[in-house]
Amino acid sequence: MLGVNPRFDFIASVPADVADPDAPGRVHLVAIGGAGMSAVARLLLERGVAVSGSDAKDSPALADLAERGAEVHVGHDPAHVDGARALVISSAIPETNVEVVAARDRGIPVLHRAQALAACTAGRRVLAVAGANGKTTTSSLLTVALTSAGAEPSFALGGELRAEGTNARLRDGEAFVVEADESDGSFLCYRPEVAVVTNVQPDHLDFYGDLAHVEAAYRDFVRTIRPGGMLVACADDAGSAALARAVRSGEGPGAGARVITYGTAPEADVHIADIDLGPKGSRAVLVVRADGVEQTHELVLTVPGEHNVRNAAAAWAAAVLGVGADGDGVLRGLAEFGGTRRRFERRGVVDGIAVVDDYAHNVGKVEAVVRTAKDIVGPDHRLVVVFQPHLFSRTRDFAPGFADALAPADEVVLLPVYGAREEPVEGVGPELIAAPLRDGGRSVHVLEDEEVPAWAAAQRAAGRLGAGDLLMTVGAGDVTRLGPLILTALEDARP
Repeated sequence: MLGVNPRFDFIASVPADVADPDAPGRVHLVAIGGAGMSAVARLLLERGVAVSGSDAKDSPALADLAERGAEVHVGHDPAHVDGARALVISSAIPETNVEVVAARDRGIPVLHRAQALAACTAGRRVLAVAGANGKTTTSSLLTVALTSAGAEPSFALGGELRAEGTNARLRDGEAFVVEADESDGSFLCYRPEVAVVTNVQPDHLDFYGDLAHVEAAYRDFVRTIRPGGMLVACADDAGSAALARAVRSGEGPGAGARVITYGTAPEADVHIADIDLGPKGSRAVLVVRADGVEQTHELVLTVPGEHNVRNAAAAWAAAVLGVGADGDGVLRGLAEFGGTRRRFERRGVVDGIAVVDDYAHNVGKVEAVVRTAKDIVGPDHRLVVVFQPHLFSRTRDFAPGFADALAPADEVVLLPVYGAREEPVEGVGPELIAAPLRDGGRSVHVLEDEEVPAWAAAQRAAGRLGAGDLLMTVGAGDVTRLGPLILTALEDARP
């Protein structure tokens, strides 16, 4: 059935010895240098577990892990699994990988990265944040808020938390914040005390097939909430709100869990009112209706955009109402939040031209970040978006939606599709997005990656890019490397 991972049983209990420092043997991670895998490796090392790993190429991540005590290898070899008590992979690692084959042949348990991460959360109060859009920022806000409130949370995030310089850390507090990835069903591993659902959208259809299976997966996710736990759901999103209603009915998934909704919807338990959006931050009032009492709190953020106000409201609800964190400390942490790498990350400014990088890669994320960016520059300045579509399947399925999301930009530059785990699909490329944009009268350019810096320099030389304008690189692939190159090109193009 679509939406059920055929390689991993995410409902089954994870072997107890995976994160046990006293168990014999090593835990071996394939592709250990990747962002998610290296995070799990660091957590295991911090627990005192013997760790080894391999990757196809050398990287700073491998050097860092080696310094922390991991045994690392460049290249894959069956001998690397000798003495391992478990092998950890992601869904991107095929069964044909020589280390996976060797582990299967030797009866060594093969676990998904999320299962190993779940093992690292043993004995903690897990707060799991899921959703097609906003989960990295929400889980980051939640981590900073709990830290400010003195809770010393452990965390495993989808992006590097600027304040910590890492995306994962083991701390002494009871709380453990996890960004729960729905893309392959692995968010069913964590058994959270508090589950946050920011939205339920038709994404990752290469795995789920259709929206109905996506919705079914989120119902399963809610079922994993521990008895007496809480669902924090966005009242402004139809899919998330439907989950909340089902749980509250007592007959749907997660029956018995407490439900808190948040959003601008009048009926939300944490109602967002009086939103004031500025170019460098936002303010709002949280009107909280819980346990028969109404209270108001002022929310101040240094990150822009209405979507981040929602993300912060979710973090507040999970921290204060979910695990009883100090409310004043939580608000202080939210106000001090400095952002996450690749989430509206300012890469530099050249003579008033700002260059920003963002990880947005599905329609909802792109729509939110482009709308926020256009609000920042206003009608008197230009927004240029360099967008790299991610996955051929996603580009094929959602090209018109991406065109609509990019339409507020004054100039759109489209790069070739970043295929990641997928093989190219005939007829699927950036032109699928470019065509409806052109039909709508938008200015669109289809370029190769290496052409973008020179194009940006030419735009400046021609007077079409100047002080007060904003150029964004957007996407989940290697588009992020273009920011410094664009800045250099803009400097070289100075009159």
